[in-house]
Amino acid sequence: MTLIFHYNLLKDFSTLINNADDYDVIIQVGQGCNTKKFHAHSVILRARCPYFKCALVNWITKEDKMITFDKPNITPTIFNMILMYIYSGELDLTKQSGEELFDLLIASDELFLKELFTHLQEYLIKEKIIWIQQNFNLIFKIVNCKKLQSYCFKTICEVSQPSFPLIDKNILSDILKRDDLQIKEVNIWDYLIKWGIKQTPDIESEENDSIKWNFKNLKKLKKTLESFIPLIRFMSISRTDFFNKVKPYRLIIPIDIYDEIEGFHYLNILPKTRISLPRSDRIDSNIINEEIIVNIFSNLIDRKSADDIRTGNDPFYEFSLIYRGSRDGFDDTSLYNRCNRQVASLVLIEVHHSDKIFGGYSSLGFNSRDYNLKLNHFTFKFEKYKIGNTMNISRAYSDGTPTSRNECGFSFNDEMYMANQVLHLNKRHAYEYKMNYDSDTYVTKEIETFIVTN
Repeated sequence: MTLIFHYNLLKDFSTLINNADDYDVIIQVGQGCNTKKFHAHSVILRARCPYFKCALVNWITKEDKMITFDKPNITPTIFNMILMYIYSGELDLTKQSGEELFDLLIASDELFLKELFTHLQEYLIKEKIIWIQQNFNLIFKIVNCKKLQSYCFKTICEVSQPSFPLIDKNILSDILKRDDLQIKEVNIWDYLIKWGIKQTPDIESEENDSIKWNFKNLKKLKKTLESFIPLIRFMSISRTDFFNKVKPYRLIIPIDIYDEIEGFHYLNILPKTRISLPRSDRIDSNIINEEIIVNIFSNLIDRKSADDIRTGNDPFYEFSLIYRGSRDGFDDTSLYNRCNRQVASLVLIEVHHSDKIFGGYSSLGFNSRDYNLKLNHFTFKFEKYKIGNTMNISRAYSDGTPTSRNECGFSFNDEMYMANQVLHLNKRHAYEYKMNYDSDTYVTKEIETFIVTN
């Protein structure tokens, strides 16, 4: 049996900040009248802070066997909190202002304190909303604050404001290039149009009906937004929003991009322009987060064993999120509108009161009508926390194909189908392996669909 006594250990270590007489580092922080010297221990600084691990070896100055160090860009108040975190692993943020927390965020970034840096972003988002809304431009200037910047941009895009912030064009470009934005793409598009109108001299106000604009106005707007349009992921915009919000501005969109997106929405043709793919890293999922899942499904799609080792000759597939029930709506119509395309697709379903994950893959999506092709599609189930050991897969051997209908979100030959947020499971003859299901029906907790490309 292992005994753990973390509390007293951290408490004793925290007393070293002010009471130890065996320190070997003096750090002077601040500038002008607001300066202070702190005493510290090099062994603790090196163990807890990557910045000091490097600095105390390469950038030190020694006087009478004492290491001296200057940090004029960090105030005494902020550095005191930094030392409290380093020595005790504890930090009370409740009495700090938004500005002080932001200064602490910048200092933790500079000192490579990743844990603290991540937590501070989350704390600001949770507790300092008003301060954030008053300091958008300040936040966007900090390069590494991706999570905080995503929140700011989401707020800007989704909250209706009479006078919305005009982000610097270089910052806006950097944001639109990112794959990790958790914002509805149509809201990003709406903001870009408003931003472009505000940035374009002599153009009519965005409150006016854009349909009434003359060609000259649209030409000016096109010039303003020409470098930003290719950064919009039009595949993530629903067909309805594309028709209502994008199509009125078709003259500002390059012809090749517009033709591809129109073909995607109305002819189910996957665009060739890679930049149009939905935002995601390999797999942006609320259901699974293990990196191994990418390897497993890449193998299964290639008809290999789930636990095969992929080599350099076996490129991984990209899984781009196109539908999420908790985000886009659990009704069958929402699923149908998002996923009614003849492109390779993967669906994952998490259910209530079970640790099992269900799903399926189809090389032609869930709306194929070509029964003459020998398609690559299969259904599967596995336990969420034991993916590799519990993966069961059943490949189709009949000519039937998965479908997507308004009255039924998707259906794998009626072996597995979704209707009214209920997952139905049956033992049919269309699949080679007869799975044993604990129940014939499950209530859906989350459902996600991905477009699969390589």
